[in-house]
Amino acid sequence: MYSIHWSTLAELTFADEVDFILKKWNQKEVDNFVFLVEDYLKHLSSNPFFGINFSNPTIYYFVISKQTTLYYKISEVELKIDLILFWNNKKNPKLLDKYFNQ
Repeated sequence: MYSIHWSTLAELTFADEVDFILKKWNQKEVDNFVFLVEDYLKHLSSNPFFGINFSNPTIYYFVISKQTTLYYKISEVELKIDLILFWNNKKNPKLLDKYFNQ
């Protein structure tokens, strides 16, 4: 099993997604989203290569829902998954590039 660590950016972007869902829909949809994320993270801890390789050998992503994608980094040596950020798929993809091309 891999341990899962949340970066500050992951925490902030997760909170942004929760706020977005709450403003657009309701608390029930927020609860569904949180449950979905928790479920994916359980699967991810036992199978970190579940996602699709993104830009280099250690960064992966998977679509959590129609509007949200999670980006993460794998450390096989430390058996650790670092959550990088939750991305709202409706945002301009050029904005996403700034997180990975710095």
